[in-house]
Amino acid sequence: MTIRILPTATINRIAAGEVVERPASVVKELVENAIDAGAARIDVIMDDGGRGLIAVTDDGRGMTPEDLELAVMRHATSKLADDDDLLNITDLGFRGEALPSIASVCRMVLISRAAGAEDAWALTLEGGDSRGLAPAALAGGTRIEVRDLFYATPARLKFLKTPRTETDYAADAVRRLAMAYPAIGFSLTTDGRAVLRFDAVPPALLDSPAEARLARLGAVMKRGFADNALTIEAERQGVRLTGHAGLPTLNRGNASAQYLFVNRRPVRDKLIFGAVRAAYADFLARGRHPMVALFIDLAADMVDVNVHPTKAEVRFRDAGTVRGLIVSALKHALAEAGHRASTTVSETALGALRPHGGTQPLLGSGGGYRGGALPPGLAEAAMAYAAPLAAPSGRVETAPDNAGAEAYPLGAARGQLHATYIIAQTTDGIVIVDQHAAHERLVYERMKKDLESSGVARQGMLIPEVVELDEPAVDRLAARFDELCELGLAMERFGPGAVVVREVPALLGDCDIQGLVRDLADDLAEFDHTLALKERLEEVCSTMACHGSVRAGRILNVAEMDALLREMEATPHSGQCNHGRPTYVELKLADIEKLFGRR
Repeated sequence: MTIRILPTATINRIAAGEVVERPASVVKELVENAIDAGAARIDVIMDDGGRGLIAVTDDGRGMTPEDLELAVMRHATSKLADDDDLLNITDLGFRGEALPSIASVCRMVLISRAAGAEDAWALTLEGGDSRGLAPAALAGGTRIEVRDLFYATPARLKFLKTPRTETDYAADAVRRLAMAYPAIGFSLTTDGRAVLRFDAVPPALLDSPAEARLARLGAVMKRGFADNALTIEAERQGVRLTGHAGLPTLNRGNASAQYLFVNRRPVRDKLIFGAVRAAYADFLARGRHPMVALFIDLAADMVDVNVHPTKAEVRFRDAGTVRGLIVSALKHALAEAGHRASTTVSETALGALRPHGGTQPLLGSGGGYRGGALPPGLAEAAMAYAAPLAAPSGRVETAPDNAGAEAYPLGAARGQLHATYIIAQTTDGIVIVDQHAAHERLVYERMKKDLESSGVARQGMLIPEVVELDEPAVDRLAARFDELCELGLAMERFGPGAVVVREVPALLGDCDIQGLVRDLADDLAEFDHTLALKERLEEVCSTMACHGSVRAGRILNVAEMDALLREMEATPHSGQCNHGRPTYVELKLADIEKLFGRR
């Protein structure tokens, strides 16, 4: 077969396939062009999930008739300072492929009025072919209408999802750009229904970039993100990291609430996602993901955005510096949060409480049960209710000498419920503490501190414990014997299917050795071997702390409960256990009074 040059129509379709994957790709490219044009307001309209119509209107600089004709030519752009300088890209667009690629697979109309011009002009294209310029009406800026997307390539239509799903993809693209540009107002309307509307952040807030960004993030991410976000700000070797990260107790079941930006460009980068996962490894259970919005700013020549036509991937010159900066900045912010937990925990608890609205009496007018015979167990239940409590599940010690402790953040212990939950009174509410989850975090932090300073203290076992396992599990443990010994757990092989434990960390006290070793073997099977040694050791620490903490069901006296509360206040990350669950719930007195109609 001889080599030949492809027809122009085929070349355009190949380019369109790289840039225009679905309607959301069109929305993203057109909105980015509007941002680069200096728009202060961008409105997007979609019909039938983008198949019927995509219209993007902005109030930017606009284009002259000559610019309109050039804009739809391949590789024509106004965004590169020098024709061959691809190492100094400061705009969102630069390839000059978006408009011609979109035009080649739809019917497009570009209407624009340049700043200061008296008239607006419209350029009509069909399948990439120009139908000429004509006068039009437009107050200013640019409006681009895309109709019958993929009409020229019907096979592509078969791969599109439902209109609702395609609209969701487009909405996500608009949200990401809205986060990076709080000074711009955005809206998305589909089939006459408003889907998104983000007004420009008030000018008074724009003087403080962090506050302006947080205001926009709160509008986009919701779920109390603005109230439960930690401010991130760090710099290293010319790389600046800013943004906000949610408290560990504000998490989700997927990573869809992780937004990452490089020089204000929304990206999806595995390196950055991995750094976020590593920073939160101590605080979240497997399968849970934090909510973050991180912005990386660095010199244009330190990052390559020309990796893929969609510009969603980037390549850093010094990837190690970027990853290290993200991990250290997030960990520092989480450490400074101390025992703080997200307010959504208490909001969820209050939402689960409902004031008793009263029920109709079960007894009829004659004194009998309205439904006929008494249901089985009803009489017994009524007698039990009227009888004195034989074994109360709550326990309050008389006159505890800790009245002044109410001024502490977690208050003064007042009792224990079900031998599991500590009830504390604060100056303006109550705190309910899960004693096992709280102590698990405290033990874990102690173990990490000992590991960093002088190593974990060990205690020998009077009678070594033999733990039977399958051979692969023994092999996994044997490969980590030295690391486990650093953590105070001394083991050795005991035949082909067992290990013998000779020393355990002193912090654990009397713990379930059999369960501990089996859990460690299971954890090691799931470890990411690309993690650093310290991160692997901390994962092991977490499992060991869980087995060595105060168990649910243990009765504590007031002094022990207060000691636990005070240590929580002094320990970083104590607002959540090692698995990301909250260790306490705080209920304000005002909220409790509302439940009883006192407010």
